[in-house]
Amino acid sequence: MASALEKAGILVEALPYIKKFYGKTVVIKYGGHAMVDCALKKAVLTDVVLMKYVGMRPVIVHGGGPEITAMLKKLGIESRFIGGLRVTDDETMEIVEMVLVGKINKEIVSMLNAFGGRAVGLSGKDAGLLQAARKLGRARRPDGTVEMVDIGHVGEITRVDPDIASTLIDQGYIPVISPVAVGADGESYNINADYVAGELAVALGAEKLVILTDVEGILADRRDRDSLISVIHAPEIPDLVARGVIEGGMIPKVECCTRALSGGVGTTHILDGRVAHSILLEVFTDKGIGTMVVG
Repeated sequence: MASALEKAGILVEALPYIKKFYGKTVVIKYGGHAMVDCALKKAVLTDVVLMKYVGMRPVIVHGGGPEITAMLKKLGIESRFIGGLRVTDDETMEIVEMVLVGKINKEIVSMLNAFGGRAVGLSGKDAGLLQAARKLGRARRPDGTVEMVDIGHVGEITRVDPDIASTLIDQGYIPVISPVAVGADGESYNINADYVAGELAVALGAEKLVILTDVEGILADRRDRDSLISVIHAPEIPDLVARGVIEGGMIPKVECCTRALSGGVGTTHILDGRVAHSILLEVFTDKGIGTMVVG
């Protein structure tokens, strides 16, 4: 009886949030350890299916960095990063597209469908969903100054046409989107999935943007796991970046949160994807986790 009452209490606690987010679009950037650990993968994707069944409109934008790195290593190609972005030459771009679109995307779609969802896989190339231009990387010199350098087929989004994604959502599907785009010159571009998630959240008029990562959130001291910053205001971000509190792969995450907020997205969250059901804990309970970035 106690267990049943506890479950009933959880449902009652979730009710206001179910009502609040019913019919709302939530964009989830899925990446990091939650994509390679089988138990976490199941937890994330069942969370997404549950969100769909209670009336929310989830959209997944996935990364795939670890699997890309593993494939490049198998092929004897070194992985290099500048400012948290992968240096992507012609050969690397072919591997990136193969892994993201041909392998990871279809695995996610298959699992969602197996859990009772109706998922459809897309890349940014489909129906002109994402158009991009070449993006320079932010390289920090030994003296602490920053230099912008060419990092190959790495793109920044110039246009989002959300029609194909909106159509799928309206028809009851869960879009699963690979962060690969095409430029005006016909070249393929690897886009950081955080940026794609942020821009897509704006284009779809999302209520919430959730970014899964491999840390507790943003830490004031990366050596101290108890130094989690629960809330960051967007105007504070440049100073945190300058002081090195936010660096490397966390920079694209906070930048996409800032962009999403300025574009009208309701709330943005950076969550620890290593915690099972972290999405449900954030969306449906009183106890938020991770770092919330607000305007």
